[in-house]
Amino acid sequence: MDGIKKIAHLYARAGFGLRFADLQQAQHLTVKQTTDQLFKASGEIRQLNVVATNSSYKDADDALTKKMFLQQQRQLEKDLNIAWVTQMSSGDSQLREKMTLFWHNHFACRTQNPWYAQQLNNIHREHALGNFRTMLLQVSQAPAMLQFLNNQQNKKGHPNENFARELMELFTIGRGNYTEQDIKESARAFTGWGFNNNGEFAERKFLHDAGPKTFMGKSGNFTGADIIDTLLQKKETANFICTKLYKYLVNDTPDPKHINTMADVFYNSNYEITPVLKLIFTADWFYADKNIGNIIKSPVDFIVGLSRQFYVDYKNPDVLLQFQRTLGQVLFNPPNVAGWPGGKSWIDSSSLMYRIKIPSTVLSDGVIDFKGKTDPEDEAVLAAIPNTNARKDVNTPAQSQPNWDDFLAAIPPGTSKAAIAHVLLATPISNNLMQMINKATNIKAMAIELVSTPEYQLC
Repeated sequence: MDGIKKIAHLYARAGFGLRFADLQQAQHLTVKQTTDQLFKASGEIRQLNVVATNSSYKDADDALTKKMFLQQQRQLEKDLNIAWVTQMSSGDSQLREKMTLFWHNHFACRTQNPWYAQQLNNIHREHALGNFRTMLLQVSQAPAMLQFLNNQQNKKGHPNENFARELMELFTIGRGNYTEQDIKESARAFTGWGFNNNGEFAERKFLHDAGPKTFMGKSGNFTGADIIDTLLQKKETANFICTKLYKYLVNDTPDPKHINTMADVFYNSNYEITPVLKLIFTADWFYADKNIGNIIKSPVDFIVGLSRQFYVDYKNPDVLLQFQRTLGQVLFNPPNVAGWPGGKSWIDSSSLMYRIKIPSTVLSDGVIDFKGKTDPEDEAVLAAIPNTNARKDVNTPAQSQPNWDDFLAAIPPGTSKAAIAHVLLATPISNNLMQMINKATNIKAMAIELVSTPEYQLC
């Protein structure tokens, strides 16, 4: 596979798609040098800072004030969502943001408190390329997660097992590697872990069960941190995480040999994330034909990639939220603690047709039919406020503005139409596509036609 195809593949998986500006920098570099460049560009951590304070409606004087407060909270949730999509679409740290999106789904969590949501998202971002243990401990102590999995109610004499169960099943070691007794004992170790009214972790010792516990064959007066360390001592945890990374970055079908190699690196580096990512991005098997153009883009990958490649500015940012709702992936609102299943679940006959229409609509500032797509939570809030209509049929102008000048100016003179297609699609070019490309009379029209193909839904 030649250089441009490799670069396009790398940027599609380590980021949100290749741009010609990226290609100009990377085309004379080796795969390792390009990988290092992606990590260097993601060195700066740009945290989201949309929600300024943690607020509560507990002291509100009347019911209407509470309802208005909830509406304000919903607006903050929307602002937070749009801010993250914008950062993914326009920032230089695309590898960090791509991995923040991975951890956002790995540690799937829902909260109606936007301060907690932002706090957890920034934990994912800060440690996205760092140390897994550090991130796991901070996630386990984050108010959003403690609230979502009921550990705020976990106390001596009445242990709540929700967090302990999901910690093992979904966050670390995976099913089949622990017992129900391990869940019960570890839940006791996490008694007292909660948060205060300021949204800060609080280890409430008066609620902690300080008695001896037996967990995975070991006995002692274990704390929550001890449980986490015991889980990380098991090689199965490294294998579980690396299997998810492989499916996210390489192929939906796990390859045990490659995953074992990844798990060795991950485990032996004390769960440092960067070494295992560099292993993936520089491995020959990462660029094998079977791993090219075989992953269905998530809705967020699709929307962000389109916006990024064409420098799209949305005059009506709410359209970004409507896209997510219609396509089935609303950031900060996973379906459950297991997150979005991904893979083929992203596509059905109706969503595929809708996806194919979006690029031409966005790139031509068309009108999008969002009929019947009102968010249920929005309905509940609006219904509680007098003189508002909770449900509307919406035909929304995209109000999108791609920057065609920047897009076209970045294409080096003499670049073939086939090369342009490889940059945009990052998938094998079929004979039918080549016929379409050869018939194109101008680059702009060809680009819109290419990103409106089913192939653009793959990376």
